[in-house]
Amino acid sequence: MKTIGIIAALPQEIAELLEKMGSQMTQQTIGMRTFYIGEIQGKKCVIVLARIGKVAASATCTTLIQTFGVTEIIFTGLAGAVSQAVNIGDIVIGTEFCQHDMNAEPLFPRHEIPLLGRDVFQSDAALNRQLQRSTEQFLSGESQFSLVRMIAPTAIADFGLKDIKIHHGLILSGDQFISSDEAVGELQQRFPTALCTEMEGAAIAQVCYEYGVPFAVLRVISDKANHSASHDFGRFLNEVAAFVSSGVLLNYLGNE
Repeated sequence: MKTIGIIAALPQEIAELLEKMGSQMTQQTIGMRTFYIGEIQGKKCVIVLARIGKVAASATCTTLIQTFGVTEIIFTGLAGAVSQAVNIGDIVIGTEFCQHDMNAEPLFPRHEIPLLGRDVFQSDAALNRQLQRSTEQFLSGESQFSLVRMIAPTAIADFGLKDIKIHHGLILSGDQFISSDEAVGELQQRFPTALCTEMEGAAIAQVCYEYGVPFAVLRVISDKANHSASHDFGRFLNEVAAFVSSGVLLNYLGNE
């Protein structure tokens, strides 16, 4: 039987999923993290809050694999847009991942992970297709777990969520919250095809590559990663992103 590992960086992003696990859920604390074990829609799941940053994400991912024997991993959370084609409310399904702050020069080329000989890691194509379908269900309203059923009309209007787009491509990760036009411009210069930036995805990608575990990453765009990022972040997380992440994942688990 499959065991699906679900990771988020912030508690709001897993609250709905934990509620769906119900009273049969069990808990196990390892390495200062609580792992919630149970079933959602008949699928065995282990859900955990990774906290923020690459080290936290790596430690959490490793425990899921080694201790709980998960057969696939889905990471969900917020991100800041890097590409001008990506807007607040859009959803990014990562196909490639790179640590933009990795630099072991002159021993290794910039961005290359030492001793692995690569700077970019790919997610699992089959899982990405499943996430695409689940996201389309969330946006179209054909599921009980959909945007119009889970998010308040005022939030939909205020954040302009009537034309959400799904993007596939490169996600950048680094241990810094990108919040200036200058920082975004520098990333665009180094990574012209990058869609968004966050603090965990590429670390998850590296661990899953080393262990041979399929994974996928779903990111909801909360801000433009510029000077407005800190202003937009809190309200978007609580009123929108938490429900987008849980809605898409509930569809995903129902489709499995």
